[in-house]
Amino acid sequence: MIHRLQRGLVPPKPHIAFEVDGALAYEHCFTRQGFDGSYSILYHRRPPHWVAEAEDLGPHPGAGAPAPRGALERRHYLSGKIPRGGSPFVCRRRILANPEIAIWIAHADQDDPTLVVNGDGDELIFVHRGSGRVDSPYGELIFDEQDYVYVPRGVPHRWRLDGSAELLIMEGLSYIDLPAQFRNAAGQIKMDAPYSHRDFRPPHWPEGGPTTLSAPRRMVTKRLDRLSSLEMSHDPFDVIGWDGVVWPFAFPIRAYQPRTGLVHLPPTIHITFAGAGFVICSFVPRVVDFHDEAIPCPYPHSSVDCDEVLFYVEGNFTSRKGIGAGSISYHPMGLPHGPHPGTYEASIGTSRTSEMAVMIDTFSPLAPTSHAQQIEDRGYNTSWVR
Repeated sequence: MIHRLQRGLVPPKPHIAFEVDGALAYEHCFTRQGFDGSYSILYHRRPPHWVAEAEDLGPHPGAGAPAPRGALERRHYLSGKIPRGGSPFVCRRRILANPEIAIWIAHADQDDPTLVVNGDGDELIFVHRGSGRVDSPYGELIFDEQDYVYVPRGVPHRWRLDGSAELLIMEGLSYIDLPAQFRNAAGQIKMDAPYSHRDFRPPHWPEGGPTTLSAPRRMVTKRLDRLSSLEMSHDPFDVIGWDGVVWPFAFPIRAYQPRTGLVHLPPTIHITFAGAGFVICSFVPRVVDFHDEAIPCPYPHSSVDCDEVLFYVEGNFTSRKGIGAGSISYHPMGLPHGPHPGTYEASIGTSRTSEMAVMIDTFSPLAPTSHAQQIEDRGYNTSWVR
């Protein structure tokens, strides 16, 4: 939730009669936390809640069964081995999950053939490769490579790809928002935050409104990891106008404003988004620590209350060997972790890093799935001594 926007036509006050072209519009309140949280109000030409038919499609094919627990180990997953092909909503595979967040990978090469709705959580999708747009009742959201794309829970939408796409999907089962410490009392993003209001790209309102986007009436909804197909009686995109603070957005990771210090600062300086029980961080190219004897490489540490997941995007990864673009490292609480041999010493005297990565820290243990098992680099846990 970034700031209030208005697109199209809205009445002077909510909850009053509003006629457009001689017909009464249907107000659709899209609310969070019951009626106490953030909200948007959309105005439809016809009732948005009429369902002509419904069909149970069974469990989501990418959910995956929990993997056997086994020994506590640091793990490395090769996301490039995830099967390729299909639409973003159906071809995704869940890798790690806990009650607050699930982490999925999708290698898609087709548009969503229907509208899709995640009824389980907010989605924050990092576009590792690809470009295109996400259509919704709010308009069309253009995205490019290395953008984060945010789609609020419950919003009907459809991914339209320019070609193939590689996506890291963070499903916030609690919520996903900007951290509270980056806002002032009036709700503005603070001037010392690592981004500004201008960095967040809203949906474009097409001429003629979202109804011109030719949305299908069939909608596939995920709730409790089960899919339902709903045939809507009316066009879900027949929106005349909307206003509010709940809307999809795109945020380029390179717009993140990194911080540095005299000596190495903890990874909390990279926090970008947050939910109940987790934070999402952005590592971008930056100047490193500037003390004459600084060691820019992260120190070995035991973060005893957090599981740590890193998705490596590009660049030279200061603390790791054998890691490439698309690698996912998973370091569970209960084990120390740190740089590979030689990287700690080699970082002394460096002035910049080109690494780019997305990090997810969770306060509840993550559970790998059967899909994670199939793409695991089995020798990673002992790679520090080899």
